Amino acid sequence: MDQGGDRRVRGARLSGAVVTALVAALAVLGFGSRADLPGWATVGAALAAAGLGGWTGSRIGRQRGIRNEALEPGESLVGTYTVRPPYTEHSPPSAHEGPQYQLLVTNHGVQMWERSALLWRHPWPELRVIADGARLRIHHEGREAGTMLLEAPGAAQEVCRVAARQGASDRASGYRRKAGPDGRTGPGRP
Repeated sequence: MDQGGDRRVRGARLSGAVVTALVAALAVLGFGSRADLPGWATVGAALAAAGLGGWTGSRIGRQRGIRNEALEPGESLVGTYTVRPPYTEHSPPSAHEGPQYQLLVTNHGVQMWERSALLWRHPWPELRVIADGARLRIHHEGREAGTMLLEAPGAAQEVCRVAARQGASDRASGYRRKAGPDGRTGPGRP
């Protein structure tokens, strides 16, 4: 990462820390005033909450900054989907770590992330994307890139709709849907 990229990641980390610290402190101050707690106890609890919130926010902001740096020029994020891990960890991840695996859908393709590490990325024209119930199957150049269970209901179908709009194949044969005269590629189109 270049110096400008490092600066942008630090900026994302700082903004994440400031926002979450502020929200945490205001929540505690609001609770303390409604509960008629002494001022010194409310301020002390608010400072502790702001510290923890700032630390968590800086980690979330760092992850967001790294992911934004990985986007190509002109590429924009369409959606982020949490992927259930293939096996259950012995202990669940801490709340500040966020989900372990996430699929980022952009206008150029898909990216699979494990927290702050980019595992793979593929452009839409090289993909075949199939919704198999709640599972999403992604094939790249004839090989399976991944079968994943997305946490949100209907997320696999949503990714398939984005894929069809962006030019990815959606059938097992690899046949690409052609757009009709209205430019749509929905059901019933050849």
